[in-house]
Amino acid sequence: MNFVLAGILPPFSLNLVHDVQSMLLYGFMRQAFLAGTILSVIAGLVGYFVVLRHQAFAGESLSDVTFTGALGGAVFGFNPFLSLLVTTVLVALGMGGFGERLKGRDVAIGTVLSWVLGLGVLFLSLFTTSVSGTGTGFSGVTVLFGNILGITSDQLSTIIIISGLVVLALICIGRPLLFASLDPDVAAARGIPVRALGLIFMVLLALTVSEATMAVGALLVFALLLLPAAIAHQTTSRPSTAIILSALLAVLITWLGITIGFYSGLPSSVCISLLAFVAYIVVVGSTHLRRIRQRVYVVAQN
Repeated sequence: MNFVLAGILPPFSLNLVHDVQSMLLYGFMRQAFLAGTILSVIAGLVGYFVVLRHQAFAGESLSDVTFTGALGGAVFGFNPFLSLLVTTVLVALGMGGFGERLKGRDVAIGTVLSWVLGLGVLFLSLFTTSVSGTGTGFSGVTVLFGNILGITSDQLSTIIIISGLVVLALICIGRPLLFASLDPDVAAARGIPVRALGLIFMVLLALTVSEATMAVGALLVFALLLLPAAIAHQTTSRPSTAIILSALLAVLITWLGITIGFYSGLPSSVCISLLAFVAYIVVVGSTHLRRIRQRVYVVAQN
């Protein structure tokens, strides 16, 4: 039976090759897999440096900022994604610059975040009372939870362009950024512009969070950005291996999440975040069990 012509989704079977072929018959699924692959690779690459630089709070904060930026655009009649992108980059620069002066990055991030979330509450009130339901095409739910199966050709083009710029920037600053992340004091003594690299990385983080919001949403982008990288960091201490592993894990989790969402009817973004969480718990649990066994073995030998 031709399910595409019939307008219904095919059932899941144990023939995985057939199932994959059935999914790829749909244009929106091909776009979802392509966009998901690109976003996952970028999230894995940038996420590794987030873990290495202990900037998980910054990543979480920027994911919250995206919602404020999108709402602000919708309220004032701007393109929501463009507003989201500009707002997130500006806030990221504010976090980076303000944090260097205070020598207290978490304090700076918390200060900026509280102000931005206050604006978000204001924009949400304005949106629900005067803009919502006026046919703007903006959906606050989509920004919150994402819709990777609904990514358009224009959005895919935007993802490709932004991702290309992020990869190019990482190639240019990757080695000094790694050095500055591992030992900033020694890096600064060697003449590496640690502060400038930090600001550049914050911009790259903002771009990554902004584009990933289209797929997994503002509330769930943190899972794709952090958890695969955290798993890779737990698994190996070699930076090159960890970076590659982080990107591969993010891609695998995204593919599985899209597939489960397609056949189950559940939101793919939720499936992706849950898979990332389960994978992290399994890896961390296995690591702790292995360490406990090693300690028991050492005690038994003594």
